[in-house]
Amino acid sequence: MAEPAPRLRVVAAVVRRDGRLLLTRRPPGGRFGLRWEFPGGKVEPGESPAQALVRELREELGVGAVTGETLAVQRHDYAGGPAVELHFVRCELDSLDFTPSAAVHEVRWVNPAEVDPEEVLEADRGFLASLAR
Repeated sequence: MAEPAPRLRVVAAVVRRDGRLLLTRRPPGGRFGLRWEFPGGKVEPGESPAQALVRELREELGVGAVTGETLAVQRHDYAGGPAVELHFVRCELDSLDFTPSAAVHEVRWVNPAEVDPEEVLEADRGFLASLAR
């Protein structure tokens, strides 16, 4: 029997402003194209989730960040891979003047209860729904 692929560690920023959450949209194309997600990305070897989040927000949105508490850690196995372990971390940004990279198609502030779960990455849906309650 084949060994399961290692679980990919991913970190997601939970940024609030006036009761709204920051979400980013992936560019078109690819398996997860045009899906909304919490900003963030892969935790590289030797990084903590907090370090990865600061790096990812700088790379993807061109802003600095201060990380806070980890709000949840959830696992999700996408059909056909990857298997992820997702760390949702409260975060404050040093600017709301975003300079999105090519990895970010769109940025928006949303009321969690008004987001269509079908438009969001599967791994983010459960946590987003918990914030909408």
